[in-house]
Amino acid sequence: MALTPFFSPPPSLCSSFRSLRRGLFLPLLQAYPYTTSKGAVPMPETALMALRFEVLGRFNRARAAQLTLPHFVCQTPLFMPVGTQGTIKGLATNQLEDIGCQIILGNTYHLALRPTSELIDELGGLHKFMNWPRALLTDSGGFQMVSLLHLADITEKGVTFQSPVDGKPMLLTPEESIQIQNRIGADIIMALDDVVKTTITGPRIEEAMYRTLRWIDRCIAAHKRPHDQNLFGIVQGGLDPVLRDICVRGLVNRNLPGYAIGGLAGGEDKDSFWRVVAQCTAALPEDKPRYVMGVGYPLDVVVCSALGADMYDCVYPTRTARFGTALVPEGVLKLKNNAMAEDTRPIDSTCACMVCKNYSRAYIHSLVSKDAMGSQLLSYHNLYYMMQLSRNLHSSIVRGKFPEFVCNFLQKMFPKGDVPEWVCNAMEVAEIDISSCRARFRDD
Repeated sequence: MALTPFFSPPPSLCSSFRSLRRGLFLPLLQAYPYTTSKGAVPMPETALMALRFEVLGRFNRARAAQLTLPHFVCQTPLFMPVGTQGTIKGLATNQLEDIGCQIILGNTYHLALRPTSELIDELGGLHKFMNWPRALLTDSGGFQMVSLLHLADITEKGVTFQSPVDGKPMLLTPEESIQIQNRIGADIIMALDDVVKTTITGPRIEEAMYRTLRWIDRCIAAHKRPHDQNLFGIVQGGLDPVLRDICVRGLVNRNLPGYAIGGLAGGEDKDSFWRVVAQCTAALPEDKPRYVMGVGYPLDVVVCSALGADMYDCVYPTRTARFGTALVPEGVLKLKNNAMAEDTRPIDSTCACMVCKNYSRAYIHSLVSKDAMGSQLLSYHNLYYMMQLSRNLHSSIVRGKFPEFVCNFLQKMFPKGDVPEWVCNAMEVAEIDISSCRARFRDD
């Protein structure tokens, strides 16, 4: 059966000219000598990247930085909510601005299916289409290799998907993924990588890692907007430290604007999780942003930040909100529980968000199983919580108070002192003394 390219722009759009973004980033339309018949060639040192990354403060491995992108100046560490099809379910973009969201993540696979990247491009790009003035990041579609594996077949050429819309087979190549993302117009775009679950073992992990390195060169060659879109490579290699090291070195040799750590948060044990993050952050460049993909549990964000990571994304805060669960300093609060029915307190008395200022647990309890407003209010609160966590991480590092922040965070989440062993191990590597958080547990 002949395969249809994932999406091809109609002839009427092929000749359209996109005006180049001016101001902070001057367009350089020079050729990129990325690849030759002899293999990969690094991105030239003089090539303009559409970002600036300035470290403002450090505590051992942890760092707070200013990330300047074409549409927004961001403070890291930062969490990015996932707006799969150009929207965070139940929230308007002005609400996301109000809570301090800096970057929204969009899904290339789903946006290309509906409403199509050609339409988004014709209407001025995703920023204008969804009325979002701040930064955007689009993934490559590679994650669907795992999440929609029953619909996908992976070969050297690319990924063949069975369209969930009409069932037709469609081919997504590294080139096509970049072309789609160039049309969508996000500040950060991700290379198509070969994604496998970390729970898989054997030769498939090595195959995927080397394919990811081969595909990055095809992505670089296909990238037509390096002056205003930043292409990030993704480190693969499963839980194998040797493969991870090979992938890190291969990507760093290509001198990309930023790097992501992929293939985690897929069911691996936490001890393996933090060790991969620690290995990769230690080997990635000091002057480039580091993005741990798919991480959204507050505890994981704090641990990864201590290990030197800068950026995170996950559906968890909004997805758990739709199940009636709120994020609080102690962990989670389940608003569906009957104990909430007459509780007049706010979700979190220490939270300054609109929801905690105006609504009681009892009111939200009455909504969560019956009215969409319940999940909307909880989504607002949960994302505010994640934005405030990001702000607190940044400010504590800049002020030299990061160990105090970590201990305070852990004491609230684990009041009995029973901090998980994996967290203790990670903090030891990060050189953060959390002995005070465990004192009471040892004394009991």
